[in-house]
Order: sequence, then structure tokens, then C-alpha cells
Amino acid sequence: MTTHKFKFQIAYADTDAGGIVYHPRFIEIAERARMDWSRGIKIPDDDLGFVVRQLDIKYSMPLLLGDDIVVETTPINIGAASMKIEQKFLRNDEICAIMNITIAYLGKNMRPKAIPDAIMDSLK
Repeated sequence: MTTHKFKFQIAYADTDAGGIVYHPRFIEIAERARMDWSRGIKIPDDDLGFVVRQLDIKYSMPLLLGDDIVVETTPINIGAASMKIEQKFLRNDEICAIMNITIAYLGKNMRPKAIPDAIMDSLK
């Protein structure tokens, strides 16, 4: 499956007093990368869409103030009503963190629903 690349520069607001990216900011940066990756996917009005069901992060190296990074987003398994996504945080092609996310597709009733064919086609 295709990998999407999202460029991001670490700003002061992303870091703690030591200039290291504060761990919850990884989640926000990953969300921005997933939003950029999913741009153009139209969620039907009678559906809620994708929500995060599970998230796991492995930190390998700290990200620092001023770092230019790339977040690579790759769907690794697409099921009928959910999808597993891997997001790698790279600085100069060096992996600093890997996030594995499971997202579920929900209808307006907040229950799992099969991912519509139009969305499936755009994901492949």
C-alpha cells in the first residue's frame, strides 16, 4: 500500500523546557499527518467516519526543537470496518518513533459499520 509523507518542523510549542518534544505532541503530529493523508476522502453524511480505537507508540530517539521531520503514514491492514496504520517519525531517514494505530469506521449510531466501497477504492 502507498506510503504518505508529511513534512513537519518542530516548534517551541511542541517541546518541554529541555527542548525535547513532549510525548503527547507525537499524537497530535500523527493526527495532522493522518488528516493530510486522508484529504479528499468523502465521508457520507449518514456516517460518523473513522475514530481511533487503539494506539501504541515506541519511542527510539527524542525529537528536538527545530528538527525537520517526516511522518510516513502507511495503511498496513484494511479490514471490513477497521484499518491498521503505521506511522514512522523520521529525522534524516532515522526512525525516532513508530506509532501503530487501529481506526474503526462508525455510523452515526456510534456502531461499527463497513467502510463504504468509495472510501475503500480511494485507500487502495
